[in-house]
Amino acid sequence: MAKAAKTTFRCTECGWTTLKWVGRCGECQAWGTVEETGAPTSTVIAPARVTTAARPITEISVESAHASPTGLDELDRVLGGGVVPGGVLLFAGEPGVGKSTLLLEVAALCADSAPVLYVTGEESTGQVRLRADRLGALSPQLYLASETSVASVVSHVDAVSPSLLILDSVQTMSSPDVAGVPGGVSQVREVAGALIRLAKERDIPTVLVGHVTKDGSIAGPRLLEHLVDVVLQFEGDRHSQLRMLRAVKNRYGPTDEIGCFELTDSGILGLPDPSGLFLTRRNEPVPGTCVTVTLEGRRPLIAEVQALVASSNLPQPRRANSGLDSARVNMVMAVLERRARVRIANSDVYASTVGGVRLGEPSVDLALALAVAGSVRDEALPRGVVAIGEVGLAGDVRAVTGVQRRLLEAQRLGFTRAIVPRNSEEPIEGLEVVG
Repeated sequence: MAKAAKTTFRCTECGWTTLKWVGRCGECQAWGTVEETGAPTSTVIAPARVTTAARPITEISVESAHASPTGLDELDRVLGGGVVPGGVLLFAGEPGVGKSTLLLEVAALCADSAPVLYVTGEESTGQVRLRADRLGALSPQLYLASETSVASVVSHVDAVSPSLLILDSVQTMSSPDVAGVPGGVSQVREVAGALIRLAKERDIPTVLVGHVTKDGSIAGPRLLEHLVDVVLQFEGDRHSQLRMLRAVKNRYGPTDEIGCFELTDSGILGLPDPSGLFLTRRNEPVPGTCVTVTLEGRRPLIAEVQALVASSNLPQPRRANSGLDSARVNMVMAVLERRARVRIANSDVYASTVGGVRLGEPSVDLALALAVAGSVRDEALPRGVVAIGEVGLAGDVRAVTGVQRRLLEAQRLGFTRAIVPRNSEEPIEGLEVVG
């Protein structure tokens, strides 16, 4: 007799399989996503009618795939020129970071030329109108709808025929064809699939707002990020005015560009030159401060690192930092103690950045080391000095990428001297480069 087919269990998020049921996926560590599936069977697929005949790639027109600007320069920079007809964009960020505010301004800008449909499942249309009044985002071609059913969204699309569809958020929508609560794995997958098919069939650029989990990843099945064309992450400290937009995935443009925005009482403003937010304007240099140039994607940003070293009476001195990587801060302090004979083992050390910017790039190491050493010796760096370089465990200063781009940005902002790793000196007019 033939052996009975074995039953397998499969994770609905990552596809991991196992022979017995478990509550937690062994691959993606998600809870409650392992479901029973039948044993794979070999079937013969019968030919079916094709929708469109295959053509040579040289005969396919690209006119319909050109990006259309949204009117917000910083967003267009990250997208690679604007939104693409039929493209689906997933816009994620923490609660209160300003996702709805930014998208409402984008909707108003796009509505100046063509109808835009903004569907909200978390607020009423009256609440959205109040925020639009505060932002000045009013347009007769901007249509609002409050719905939680994807079938109703399709009806609104039929009535309005929008040039841009914004759905806030995909976790609040539900499909009548699938069982489960809104925001569940099956519901999010079905709703996203229906909206993607709608966007592709009618060439409507679609923006889906997504929630994030406690660790900052996008909530819902991982399949959601694979289905969409663009994944954008909106980041920022709620105590700071700075907001950054990053492209995690982009089928139509680069993924190493960032957009900078400033959160104000009148809305969110794009910052084409945000370096001024990360510097402290002072008349005289102060010990414990150093300016560096970091690369966010392909964009150079001037930032200031500050350090304060004070004597401590505690058995274990305090180490605190804000905006810097804790592991790199501890490593730089260890190198200073061992290689440069800077005595900080019995002192409290506080390190931070200016303006709430987060600096995790290794090129910040040299500026941090100079700031800590300057605070210990109570000596200030001369005015107009910028430091760029990675500090190694052997006490050497290692090369970093994009030195030429960083130096040009420092020269543009009026800095006169740059300390860089050896063999990275690039001659810049008006800027003394020291290796």
